[in-house]
Amino acid sequence: MQSRFRSDRRLTVRMTVTLFLLGLLYVAFVAALIVLLKSWVLVAVVAVAMLGAQYWFSDRVALFAMRGRVVEREEYPELHAVIDRLCAIADMPKPVVAVSQMGMPNAFATGRNPDHAVVCVTTGLLGRLEPAELEGVLAHELSHVAHKDVAVITVASFLGVIAGLIVRFAFYSQVFGGARRDQNAAVVFAAVMGVSAAVYAISFLLIRALSRYRELAADRAAAQLTGRPSALASALTKVSGDLARIPSKDLRTVQAFNAFYFTPALGAEPGLAGLFSTHPSLEQRLTQLGRISAELGEAAAPGKAG
Repeated sequence: MQSRFRSDRRLTVRMTVTLFLLGLLYVAFVAALIVLLKSWVLVAVVAVAMLGAQYWFSDRVALFAMRGRVVEREEYPELHAVIDRLCAIADMPKPVVAVSQMGMPNAFATGRNPDHAVVCVTTGLLGRLEPAELEGVLAHELSHVAHKDVAVITVASFLGVIAGLIVRFAFYSQVFGGARRDQNAAVVFAAVMGVSAAVYAISFLLIRALSRYRELAADRAAAQLTGRPSALASALTKVSGDLARIPSKDLRTVQAFNAFYFTPALGAEPGLAGLFSTHPSLEQRLTQLGRISAELGEAAAPGKAG
């Protein structure tokens, strides 16, 4: 079913190109592992099993990592009411609603398709935002579901996860088992580690480039659906400012899921021109929302709740 969130052709093109490039990388990666490990059965079984697990159970893994739990309407009637209203406006299935008992203000969406999606918010977010700001954040997350980029980013991250695990495995095998391994085996492990490291680096950059664009696309779609870009801008400013004040040690445990968050758990703006960031800068996001506000003729200025 097609939702009323505006389709984004540029996002669709970027998702298609990213998946195509990662697909080529995946084929090359599997071929290299088969040559190096001389066991295509082992490589194929492990790759398919982990891809299936990531696709089918990504929502449960994300909820577990964020200490989230599914909540019923009786527990959080206002949260359910906002999501009900947005889903009605967008003409899309209502996702499962979850809440994480975390003080860090954030939200994320996950799931393999709009019929099997979860939107989770933290108690830290619920306690900080005004109703219009919360509506903007939830519309942002629902747009990820409607545009299906949640599923794409989940599948796209699979190759990086596999490569990263192999790098760690090869590294620890060399460190703790190097003395018992003959020279040929050591060469094979070094080659596997090198190939995996290269694949991880390429997939890392491709996924982050897609992730930054999809966040801008979600901001646009949310602002257009609600008609209040200033409320979303206010939520972004408030949440980013609060995250900057949270000690880095408290954010490290959740940074592995930054690509799924409404705003990254970094505590500060990323450097290196955002090359390694999962999100565009706050300035970029506010500038875009300011343009949309002007186009819609919104009375309230961006950065202030409307």
